[in-house]
Order: sequence, then C-alpha cells, then structure tokens
Amino acid sequence: MASDVQPTPVKQPVTLREVAALAGVSVATASKALNGQGRMTAETRTRIRETAQRLGFRPNSLAQSLLRRRSFTVGLLTNDTYGRFSLPLMAGVSDALVDAGVSVFLCNVEDDPRLAQLHVDAMLDKRVDGIIATGKRIDRHLPVDLANLGIPAIYAFTEPDPGAIAFVSDDAGGARLAVEHFCRLGRRRIAHVSGPASFAVVHARAEAYRAVLAENGLPVMEPLLGPWSEAWGHEAVKTLFEGEGFDGTREKPDAVFCGNDQIARGVIDALRERGIGVPDEVGVIGFDNWQIVAEATRPPLTSVDMNLAALGREAGLALLSLVGGEPALPGIRKLPCRLVVRQSCGRPPDG
Repeated sequence: MASDVQPTPVKQPVTLREVAALAGVSVATASKALNGQGRMTAETRTRIRETAQRLGFRPNSLAQSLLRRRSFTVGLLTNDTYGRFSLPLMAGVSDALVDAGVSVFLCNVEDDPRLAQLHVDAMLDKRVDGIIATGKRIDRHLPVDLANLGIPAIYAFTEPDPGAIAFVSDDAGGARLAVEHFCRLGRRRIAHVSGPASFAVVHARAEAYRAVLAENGLPVMEPLLGPWSEAWGHEAVKTLFEGEGFDGTREKPDAVFCGNDQIARGVIDALRERGIGVPDEVGVIGFDNWQIVAEATRPPLTSVDMNLAALGREAGLALLSLVGGEPALPGIRKLPCRLVVRQSCGRPPDG
C-alpha cells in the first residue's frame, strides 16, 4: 500500500541571479555590491544588500575565498592533550576571529613530530590563512617547524621560533600578586611549594617570591620543588611543619603560596588532617585558577589566573593583522595575570 505522506521538498539556495532580478540590477552589479566593490550609489548598494538579506541569500564561501585568496580559516596546533590550557586559549582565539568571519580548526599533535607534520600539511592543503601554535608549557617547542610556511604563524603559551611573535602569561607578575596579597593580609612567614625544577615558570615564580619577601623584610624559606600533584602538596606540608622552619627558629608558616592548584589542594587537605585551620592559621594561594579544582576545594581556593582567554584573543588579533598585511615586530609579549580571591587566604586584619 502506497504511503500518502509526500516527501518534504528540499529548499534550494537563493541564487545571486534571483537577488539581482528582485533588486532590479545586473548580476555583476549585485555581486559588486555584496562584496563591497564597484562604483554605485549608496541607495543602490543598500537596496541590493537588503534584498539579499530578505531572501536569505548566502554567498558561496568557496568562490569568495578564491576571489580574495583567503580561506577564512585558521589552524590551532597544540600538544595539550587534556585541553587544560588550550581550550580556554582557543575560546579567546575564536572570540577574536568570529567577527571577522574566520573559523578555527583545533588539531592535537601530542608530542609526535610525524603527527604534527601531517596536521600542518593538511592545513596548508586547505589553504588556512595562518596558524597559531600553543602548548602545555612555555619553555617547550611544539614538535614541528612552522618557519617559512608562506603563511603567518603566531605562538601562544609555547616556546616560539626565533624571530616569531609569541604571547605568554607573566608568571613572575602572577607570583608577585599572590605573595603581595599575603603581605597585605598580615602574613609574615610565607612558604612556597612548587613544581619540578625543569620548568622555567617554577624559577620565574620562585624569584618573584624571594623578591617580594626581601622587599617587605620578611624571612625567606627555600622553595620546596616536586611534581605538579596533590600528593606532592600533601607531602610538602610534612616538611614545612616538621622541619627546621624559618631561619632555623622552628617557626611554622602562616601562609603557603603554591605553584599550581593541585599542589594547593594537597596542602589544604594535609593541613586539615593536622588540625590546622585554613585560612585562620595558615592561608593558601594556588596558581592557574583551574576552576574545577579551585572552586571544589574546601575552603574554595584563592588562585592566580593566567588570563588564557585574553592571551588567546591577543594572539588571534595579532594573526588577523599579519594576514591583513600589517607589519608587526617579533618578540615575546607578556600579558598580566590576575588574582581571583576566594576563602583560602583569609581577610586583612582590619577586614
């Protein structure tokens, strides 16, 4: 038995010829008006554009790309498998490019040179307008050469090629924000627990920590370095509270500045197990402002935010400028961090 249900007709896209006919102009004039080209009265150009909008006309993106010699796509390469740093950065890149009609394609290269080159070759085949390279640390280069590709390349949160443009967070400045905040809160014995010595950011933050304490005339305890993990934060508390203390006086910390939020969470858990109140007895500040960790910590964790979305936005805008032919000086641009204050560090004495 035949069905009485008739298939829904597929709506055909509106053609440029239909727009031109309804606007009362030639196809060539309609094309120039919609592409911002040609000489015509403002009234004619407005009438053609309003007609196209009313009909729901969408220009052929492939044809436009060929005309303008641009694909309006950008490649984003990363080895940040879990997206901890690349996803917020990509959000910033997309925010910068969306108003320019540019799409972003994310490719994970892991740490595999062969895979990275395959992705780069595929991007070049698709005629991307440019590439943004990002990673999971600022002192390691992605496993691929992006020099001399014939298209602009920008680096964000990863080590750049010589002579390239790169954007990174100001780690030393972020550490200063944390330690200076402790000083304003009246904390006088501030310890620092951070990650592996093989990371450049560990040394940048430690130097800032020492500098702020020296400026405020406060004792310095040598930073404790270990893995980027909660377990290390937990272990470090044992050293801090069972060791020699500050200047051999056996005085214990009243604040701990941590190299990341996972370490900070381990520190807080270990302090709780020892019956030490946070923040009443010891304040704790982390780094990264990884919200899934910082907000779930008890008490919620004050942390330094690296402003990765803003960093991505600046990288995206810089790439747009290069694609548009605007010159830019090479070098590394450091963007400021911000301190997100929650309950783990306490209030000022008069607060």
